[in-house]
Amino acid sequence: MITNPKLSVVTISFLITLAMTLVTKYYTNQNRMKELKDIQKACNIKLKNAEGDTEKIKEVQKELMDCSLELMKHSMKPMLFTFLPLIILFWWIRNIYIDILAGWIWWYIGAGIISSIVLRKVLKVV
Repeated sequence: MITNPKLSVVTISFLITLAMTLVTKYYTNQNRMKELKDIQKACNIKLKNAEGDTEKIKEVQKELMDCSLELMKHSMKPMLFTFLPLIILFWWIRNIYIDILAGWIWWYIGAGIISSIVLRKVLKVV
């Protein structure tokens, strides 16, 4: 029997989030992703400054769309590597904790969100 189910769910969530963050870091071009995010920020500023100029707005929106599509392509690569193992792990965790800890999913999600924020900052993942 698991002596501290909340702590074990948090630990498992942290470890899974760490693995996913590392896959994202090493299977994406971090420099290019940072460039794309910077371009998106610049485009958003251009959109705010282009009020009323429909031609300029269309031009900036096209640039923003192209940038978003490329960023999505980069983000899909690590998801392909982690999707199936994550589904299997999630099914396994659910079978273990369903009877032990009511609301285990919320502990998992909460720990995953906090872990993701911290790990992305520490590991400098875009």
